[in-house]
Amino acid sequence: MPTLARNPFPLAIITDFGYRDHYVGVMKGVIASLAPGAAVIDIAHGIPAQSIVAGAIALRESWRYFPPRTVFLAVVDPGVGTARAPIAIETRAGARFVGPDNGLLWMAANQAGIKRIVKLTSPRHRLTSVSATFHGRDIFAPAAAYLWRGTQISALGPALSPTSIVTLDLPRPVVSAGEVRGEVIYVDGFGNLVSNIDHQVAVKLGARFRHKSLSVRIKRGATMRLLDAYGDAPKGVPLAIFGSFGLLEVAIRDGNAAMHFAAGPGTPVSLIAAASRT
Repeated sequence: MPTLARNPFPLAIITDFGYRDHYVGVMKGVIASLAPGAAVIDIAHGIPAQSIVAGAIALRESWRYFPPRTVFLAVVDPGVGTARAPIAIETRAGARFVGPDNGLLWMAANQAGIKRIVKLTSPRHRLTSVSATFHGRDIFAPAAAYLWRGTQISALGPALSPTSIVTLDLPRPVVSAGEVRGEVIYVDGFGNLVSNIDHQVAVKLGARFRHKSLSVRIKRGATMRLLDAYGDAPKGVPLAIFGSFGLLEVAIRDGNAAMHFAAGPGTPVSLIAAASRT
C-alpha cells in the first residue's frame, strides 16, 4: 500500500482501556495499517471503566480544541456485542465522531451540530473477522481510519435519523432562594470534583445578592471559599474554584478532594450566597 499524504487534521482517540493491556496499541496498529499518514493523538485512555458519562464529558470538553475535520474515535462501550449500534457522525463544525450509540458521542456531536449519522455496517470498511468483545479494533478503528483517508461517511453504512440515536443529558442544577444545588458529574485524575454548576449560574446568583459573598458546600459539611486559583488556598485546605471546564469544582490544595470527602459522581454540591449556619 502506498504511503498516503498527511492530512492537515489528526485522528484523536479516547477510551476507558487504560494502558495495562494491548487494546489501545492494537487499535493504533489497525489505524497505522489503513491510514499510515494519520497523526494519532491520545486524548485519554484513563476514563473510568464503563463510565459513558465520564467519557462523554471528556469528549465534549476536547473536540473544539482540535482542527476542523478531526476524526474522533471514542470507545467506552459496556454494551459491546449487543444490539447497540456502531455509528459515525459528521457535524456542521467539521468534526467527525466514531463510536458506539450509547450516548458517548452525543454531547460533543450535538455541540458541533449534527449533520449526518450512519450505522457502521459496510463489510469493506471493517476487519474481516469481527469479535463480539472488541469493536474498537474491528469496527471503530477501521471506520475512523477510512474517514481520515477521505472515504465519504455515506459509504460506511445506511443513514440514521438524529432523533433515533441515544442521547445523554447531564442533570441540571436547581436554583432556589439564595442557593444553587448541584452535584458532582466528573472526577479528574487529581481527585478534583467537577459539578454541574456553571459560571453563568454563579454570576446570576451573585447579582441577586450583591452584598453577600458566595461560598460552596459539599454534602452537609462546612462551607468553603470560592477562589480564583488552587494556589490561593493553604496546602491541604479545601477550596472551590471555576476550573477549565467552566464548571464549579471542589478541590484540596495539593490533595485529593474525592478521597478527602469520600465523594464522586452524584455527591451534592451547593453554591450559597452566604455561609449557612451549621
